Amino acid sequence: MSAPSIRHTYSIKEAAALTGLPASTLRYYESIGVITPIRRGASSKHRVYTEEDLDLLTWVSCLSATGMSVADMRRYLANGELGAAAASDQIALLKAQEEQLAAEAKAIALRKRYVGLKIAYWQAVQDGDGAGAERLSDEARTLADDLKKTRKQ
Repeated sequence: MSAPSIRHTYSIKEAAALTGLPASTLRYYESIGVITPIRRGASSKHRVYTEEDLDLLTWVSCLSATGMSVADMRRYLANGELGAAAASDQIALLKAQEEQLAAEAKAIALRKRYVGLKIAYWQAVQDGDGAGAERLSDEARTLADDLKKTRKQ
């Protein structure tokens, strides 16, 4: 006969450390229904997290790290309960998030390019290269219009 498996439980502080989510975020996600209510200790009434809770919170942490909205995380986790029946909705949610991240990456690349131009401009100014500084200034001015558009998204 094998020994019964020991189930580890964790306090909110331990759960926060293990998932990378602050305790306040754990409580918030529970209060708004991103995660189901966490079991409470019989005498202390403190939250008691299980290994399964930590697994779920790790997934939530990863989704949050992608910038996924709380509403979409809630939907993603609810769909997870449905399994294969929700696969197409899961794919659509994740593809939308992927597109959002691609747009953010494009905007960051544009901002990086602008900063690079400004560095080159000031390097030209420092080196006394008036023609180079003017050319770089014109390029930055053109790029500024594209940069303004990224703020509206």
